[in-house]
Amino acid sequence: MSITSPLSICPISSTSRKLPSSGYFFSPPISRFRSSCITIPSTSLHLSSLSRQRGKRGTVCCSSMPLEQISSPQLQCSLLYSRAYWVTRSLIAWNIDIADGSCYLYASRTAGLVVTEDGIQGHEVKIKLEVENSGLPSNVVEKFPHIRHNRVFRVPTSVDVKSLVKCQLAVASFHSDGQCSNATGLQLPGVIDDLFAYGGPLGAVFTKEAVSLYLWAPTAQAVSAIIYGDSSGGVPLESVQLEEVDGVWSAHGPRNWEGCYYVYEVSVYHPSTLRIETCMANDPYARGLSSDGKRTLLVNLDCDALKPDGWDALADEKPKLSSFSDISIYELHIRDFSASDQTVHPDFHGGYLAFTLQDSAGVLHLKKLAYAGLTHVHLLPTFQFAGVDDEKKWKHVDTDMLATLPPDSDQQQARVTEIQDDDGYNWGYNPVLWGVPKGSYASNPNGSCRTVEFRKMVQALNRIGLRVILDVVYNHLHGSGPLDDYSVLDKVVPGYYLRRNSDGCIENSTCINNTASEHFMVERLILDDLLCWAVDYKVDGFRFDLMGHIMKSTMVKAKNALQSLSKEKNGVDGSTIYIYGEGWDFGEVAKNGRGINASQFNLCGIGIGSFNDRIRDAVLGGSPFGHPLQQGFVTGLSLQPNSHDHGDKTSMDHMLAVSQDYIQVGMAANLRDFVLTNHEGVEVKGSEVLTHDQLPVAYALCPIETINYVSAHDNETLFDIVSMKTPVEISVDERCRINHLATSIVALSQGIPFFHSGDELLRSKSLDRDSYNSGDWFNRLDFSYNTNNWGVGLPPKEKNEKNWPLIKPRLADPSFKPQKRHILAAVENFSNMLRIRYSSPLFRLRTANSIQRRVRFHNTGPSSVPGVIVMSIEDGYEGMPGLAQLDPIYSCIVIIFNVCPTEVSFGCPALQKRTLKLHPVQLTSTDQIVKNSKYETSSGSFIVPPRTTSVFVESRDI
Repeated sequence: MSITSPLSICPISSTSRKLPSSGYFFSPPISRFRSSCITIPSTSLHLSSLSRQRGKRGTVCCSSMPLEQISSPQLQCSLLYSRAYWVTRSLIAWNIDIADGSCYLYASRTAGLVVTEDGIQGHEVKIKLEVENSGLPSNVVEKFPHIRHNRVFRVPTSVDVKSLVKCQLAVASFHSDGQCSNATGLQLPGVIDDLFAYGGPLGAVFTKEAVSLYLWAPTAQAVSAIIYGDSSGGVPLESVQLEEVDGVWSAHGPRNWEGCYYVYEVSVYHPSTLRIETCMANDPYARGLSSDGKRTLLVNLDCDALKPDGWDALADEKPKLSSFSDISIYELHIRDFSASDQTVHPDFHGGYLAFTLQDSAGVLHLKKLAYAGLTHVHLLPTFQFAGVDDEKKWKHVDTDMLATLPPDSDQQQARVTEIQDDDGYNWGYNPVLWGVPKGSYASNPNGSCRTVEFRKMVQALNRIGLRVILDVVYNHLHGSGPLDDYSVLDKVVPGYYLRRNSDGCIENSTCINNTASEHFMVERLILDDLLCWAVDYKVDGFRFDLMGHIMKSTMVKAKNALQSLSKEKNGVDGSTIYIYGEGWDFGEVAKNGRGINASQFNLCGIGIGSFNDRIRDAVLGGSPFGHPLQQGFVTGLSLQPNSHDHGDKTSMDHMLAVSQDYIQVGMAANLRDFVLTNHEGVEVKGSEVLTHDQLPVAYALCPIETINYVSAHDNETLFDIVSMKTPVEISVDERCRINHLATSIVALSQGIPFFHSGDELLRSKSLDRDSYNSGDWFNRLDFSYNTNNWGVGLPPKEKNEKNWPLIKPRLADPSFKPQKRHILAAVENFSNMLRIRYSSPLFRLRTANSIQRRVRFHNTGPSSVPGVIVMSIEDGYEGMPGLAQLDPIYSCIVIIFNVCPTEVSFGCPALQKRTLKLHPVQLTSTDQIVKNSKYETSSGSFIVPPRTTSVFVESRDI
């Protein structure tokens, strides 16, 4: 996820995704998924062949040849498209011009529609539509802006629309001579929302006497619930026919259904096959599952047996959080945390319960970070996802053998990728069901273990001082169509949950099966799911994957719903639940193409955070999609060039100066209206500092709307990026200091700091740029501090081969590999930065006004010392006019980042005659270099050692 590179449509990378303006993350390779829309180039394709293709692949899109030019057998292809939109009970929109012709709506309950040159045959209902010359109403245009210019047709008021939506539907236009000129299927989300928006119970509802099932499926013709006593196999205990009222199907069973399993059998017309399908589906509101999601478990989350001791009182034990500005985030994958930790019992490796151990190396490390000030752990996807077998019938690599291979060998990656779809590893951005914990992380994927163990994990993390954030992936689903084992929502209400293009094919800009939060019941499912995780699992925040593909209105409702929760009513304090995400603006939603979306520029002012890729790219250089050797502020741009052609010295100096502007804006929380002096010596607002594509660098209106970061699970690790971009001749000691410089910029900035797990350990993935499916071997975290995982072989070929010529010599060079002393120093330096951040509230200012009044950058303008950023934060004095006093200890703080390979000395008149001293945390650290930092009161001069972050403070007791 990133920012300044031009968007290329899903350059498919890992399951994570992203894209635009300068920061991007990615999703699993498209080759791993079924395409939801395939184009048939031949106009001689027989219908029997089409039928086979549909059954295997999903929606088939035929040649776009005009109907007038194709013969009768191929006219059938027109129904494979859904180019018309039934948007309200009475209106249909279709982008055609019928002139003096006519238009008809057709329906077949048996899916028997066939298009001929004479029109549509096989219908049971034919309705003439009238042209509506006033166009689409404003509420429809707001919801579906991409069809604002379509021709509008009116449906007669006498039509039983609720019955018709259960049928195969089509519209056809005719010339005045009666010849059929065009035909297509219909997209129904608009009319479904108009008629069937529903706010009542869904899923399994438990009372003392009964268990009731509720399924929203307005287009279904019949629904049954098949009840099983076991998680797999066996004869059904019973099959219960559900009854429908206004699109909601329900059944009521005995209380002893609890603990049983069920699946729905849904008879429904599916537009991807043009048939009435009998789909076997889980409950979209499932709260429990059998292994690999074969069946839904009837589980009552309020049952005392599923609650760890003290669970109901956990809200009172939560670590204190006075303000969202106090948050700092550590991004962690559940399997990474303990899969390689030899202090963890093998039964707990890679699972929820590893977090409950008090003395494992991983837990001790988290305790150390929490003690230093870290507040939140962000867990990569924990819901039920595809790609990892819950039963743990995994294949394994011979790690002892791999360890004997050369550090630049291609054999490690060959062995890992050989089994990568059959091992226990995947980041988890392959959603199947959002509301159930992933089974592979539980000791038993069947029954209620996953519920209990997930709760124990949350409780354990809270008790060591860390709140828990979940990575939620509402922007896409792994499966679609009536036959895919991983398809759920698209089986229950086909064509509703997934966003479609103008042909009716599923949009795939997030890499697969984009969801449509602009549809009422999609939004409701998202909101209900969030509330379940917040109330029933007591999580403390949510990070939204590809948040820009979700509508802004949905995000606002999510924030309001979560923050309205109370300990008295819900057992949680919703006011402390923080949400943030990736605000990239690309694909079909770009520039509000499907409504106002939750992109960076649209979110300002509502208190939802978004990742600041501007500061990431300026600190490191380039972007995830640029040349891997492109340098940035800390990696040597202009000051210590590598072999990449950055232009002449003047060009490099200019690039360095511009990157410093970007970073300074980011350090001021990326505030739109923050005023600073740019590299040209001109006073500008943050929004007036522009990226290379002329977008504003700054977009936030308050500090909690900015997530500052330099690395995340996507793309290479921080240490790997530093090792790639810095000149090959520098020492590993210097690279380690550069790693620390980058994390210190994030740690000491205004806004919310975000760190990828292992940033503090010099973590390496052997230069893998996309490790979502690279197994434990490339993703290993070593909390014993013995290794950082550098040089474990060439990274997987699929995403990295083009860079192997650059990677291979670096991995082969033993001087690149850090030793244990380097890792220990990095951990201490990182912890010290956290301790400094939490030593003063001045690092965590809560309002834009406070930042503007207190934060100032020095060493700016054309005469500034290159490679040096100087930021001061001023406090007031109790009882004196002007600034209020926030910090009882320090009245002024000065932070200096010197990325130069040499010591720098410079004077700062504005800071003359202060009583500044090096921060006590740095004075007592084992870093002897930082202790050489000096300040001279009379001249306001500073001396800062090479590649060092120095923090000076003015104490009130002096």
